[in-house]
Formats: sequence, structure tokens, C-alpha cells
Amino acid sequence: MIIISNPTVVPNEITTIHALFEAGMELFHVRKPCFSEEEMKIFITAIGLEYYSKLVLHSHHHLANTYPIKRIHFTERQRNSTTVQQIKRYREEGFFLSTSTHCIEDFNALDSNFIYAFLSPVYSSISKENYFSKINLIEAIKKRNQFETKIIALGGIEASNVQKTLQYGFNNVALLGAIWMSDQPIKKFKLCQQAVLSY
Repeated sequence: MIIISNPTVVPNEITTIHALFEAGMELFHVRKPCFSEEEMKIFITAIGLEYYSKLVLHSHHHLANTYPIKRIHFTERQRNSTTVQQIKRYREEGFFLSTSTHCIEDFNALDSNFIYAFLSPVYSSISKENYFSKINLIEAIKKRNQFETKIIALGGIEASNVQKTLQYGFNNVALLGAIWMSDQPIKKFKLCQQAVLSY
């Protein structure tokens, strides 16, 4: 189960991130699209060296060479503006790559350099008002023919739908709104975690 940061700063964010790691969070995507390089450095440093191996950078990818971070994520736009050779170079340098997709055709077109990819939004988004897929991604996943890259469900994921989402054929789930829109984020995390573990 993957957790994605809130795109903007939230109260007690670093404390919550540490509590999530202590509760068993395996991967934390640092998605702060408006952060400057300096703000990103401060944020990463505050999270702490002991968790760098579990961080995934969505922006300022070059900072992965400054910190011992080996995971980087490509938005759809970043992926489309990056050459295949550049992607391969990242893999050759030992980076674990992930990316975002919004239709099964784009997912199927990915090459195996990407370890996993988000497919979203599977359900109506919790964090974005009136954000939902114009196509039924539950039906669309039946057309999956790329199995080297793991497919991760994102968008509207919460404890009540985790298991059925995995049953549809997704390899894992990612949480954003379920955590950051909750007044009890650690409790929400543990409920979703239990749903995954008992699947």
C-alpha cells in the first residue's frame, strides 16, 4: 500500500508522516508540485535520513543524487517529455521508476522500465471535488495486456473498497485523500492496511 503526500502543506505533516512510517508505511510519494528546490530540501531533511529509502520524488528529481533516494516518479507530462534513453539511464543507475496513467491504453503502452504505475481515478476522488474518470477503469482493466509493470489503483480508495479493488485485478492501492482529508489519518491508514493484509 502506497501513500501520497498532500500536494500542499498540512498542519503537523512531518509528525503524521513519521507516525505513518511507524505504523508500517512502506512507500511515501513526495508530491509537492509547487515546492521550490529549497522547500523540497527542507521537507526531505525534516522527514529524516532513516526513511529516505522509502521516499519517492515526484519533482526535483536531481535531488535524488544529493540524498540517498533511489525512487523517482514521473507524472504523465514528465514521462511524455522524457526520452526512452533517459528513462533507461535512470534504471541503469539503479533508480526504481514509477509513473501515472489515466487510461488502460497508456498503461499498456508502458515499457518495463517502470516498476509500477498509478491508474486513476478509479473512483470519485476524495481530495479533489468533482474529479472522477470519464471511463470505467474497473471495466478497462480487463483489457490489460502489460504485466511487467504493476498496476496501482488511485482515486477514491478507502478501507471499504480496498479488497474489491484488488479483486478487480489491481496489484496494489495508493491512498491520498483517505489519509489527508481525515481527522484521524493513522486510524484510516491502519484500517486500509488491515484490508490489504487480510485480502
